[in-house]
Amino acid sequence: MHLLAVDDEPAILDLLELLITQDGRHTLSKAPCVVDALGVVADPDGQPIDCFLVDIQMPGTNGIDLCHILRDRPDHQLTPIVMLTAMSDKASLDQAFAAGASDFIPKPFDIDELRQRIALIESLVAKSEMPSTDTTPPDAETIAAGGDGPLPLDVQFHPQDIDGVIDHRALQNYVAVMARKKVFGSAAFAIGINDIADLHARCTAYEFECLVTDICEAISVLLEGHQFLVAYTGNGEFLCVVEDGWRSGFDQIGQRLQAILQRVDSHFNDGRPMNVTATIGDVTPFEWKPGSTGTEALVAALESARRKRLDENDGPEESWPGKASASG
Repeated sequence: MHLLAVDDEPAILDLLELLITQDGRHTLSKAPCVVDALGVVADPDGQPIDCFLVDIQMPGTNGIDLCHILRDRPDHQLTPIVMLTAMSDKASLDQAFAAGASDFIPKPFDIDELRQRIALIESLVAKSEMPSTDTTPPDAETIAAGGDGPLPLDVQFHPQDIDGVIDHRALQNYVAVMARKKVFGSAAFAIGINDIADLHARCTAYEFECLVTDICEAISVLLEGHQFLVAYTGNGEFLCVVEDGWRSGFDQIGQRLQAILQRVDSHFNDGRPMNVTATIGDVTPFEWKPGSTGTEALVAALESARRKRLDENDGPEESWPGKASASG
């Protein structure tokens, strides 16, 4: 695996090079600023970058801006970006993940923790577990022939370029960082698409990806003006992490979401309306008990949305696929 470290401190770059390359399995390029980093990325003779290690606070363009730049490039929309920074306040944490960061390790970093994170990223890259989010429409002949087969319902993918919407794995990492730092004042809730199994069965892969994208855009509009992060977790479910103090009027949020979904007006390729409705679960605050990783709140949020969906729609439990799991 080839990594690019971007930091304005030469000592940090040298330490990272020593730690990452000493076993001979990985290689590392170094850049002292964003401009140099982009030069490395654009070098046609350079090695492809499998992972970025990025400082936030640097002269000129900062690391969060670099995240935005990289995520705007088709070849790096899914490349892991790990923030290594002394800026460990919640505002920096939120901005980094909202910009597209995959993980966050505070300085001074723990050497064993860094190695564990690199090993995890290596396994994900090697197994190609980062799902494709190619939303290029199939051509007319493919649609007419029905050749665009269904996307598996449990596939987690990340619709791009929607404010506050991030990869599911990145959301888990965000919550884990909050747990380690014991950052209070945040909560989770989940949203589930009703009749998802039937709706999915009638969708092509492209139609279903468009549907999930529409839902993500609706949630982003719903939460506009609040600090939030959203991830699609597969199975027609969406996890939202929000500031706990935003809950005023939460009892009307379902009606507001449904009104937004009606304006979005999702359709099948042949023009038929999908008539999408969704159910919102209860808000679950994060409570940092000993050994907590935040996963408990995510699971509770998913389970609440599923229970409400079953109660409101009076459907059989097996119609809501899978079992609530923060990891999908």
